[in-house]
Amino acid sequence: MKRIKLALKYILFAVISVSVNLCVQRINGQIYSGRWSLYTGILSGTGSGLLVKYYLDKRYIFYYSVRKRVWEMKVFIIYTVTGVVTTSIFWGFEIAFHFIFPRNGSEYIGAVIGLSIGYTVKYFLDKKFVFRNQDSQFDK
Repeated sequence: MKRIKLALKYILFAVISVSVNLCVQRINGQIYSGRWSLYTGILSGTGSGLLVKYYLDKRYIFYYSVRKRVWEMKVFIIYTVTGVVTTSIFWGFEIAFHFIFPRNGSEYIGAVIGLSIGYTVKYFLDKKFVFRNQDSQFDK
C-alpha cells in the first residue's frame, strides 16, 4: 500500500510539473512566435518544470532535507544532470511529433508522452544517485 501511495504521489507531482512545463511553453508561444519559438518554449518550460519537480520530489517523495546549503546546490546539480538524460527523451518525442505530425499542438502530445517516459526513468535515477545519505554522498 505504501508503494502505491508513493507512486500516486509521484504521478500527481509529474502531472503538476508537466502542466507547469506546458503552460509556460504555451505562454512563451503567445509572447514569441518567431522562428525559434518551439525551442525557446521547450527551454523555458523545461526550466520551470525542473524547479517545480525538484521541490516536490525533494520534499514529498524522498523526504530529503539538507543540513548545509552547499549540499543543496550539489544535490540540485546532480538532480539536473540526471534530468539531462530524461529531458532528451522528452525533447526527442516533442520535436519528433512536431515534425512528423505538423498540426497545431502536436508537439504537446509528444511532450506528454516523452515526459511520462522520462519521469519514470528519472525516479529511479534520483533514488539511486541524487537523494541518498548526505554523509556518504558529500563527505568523501
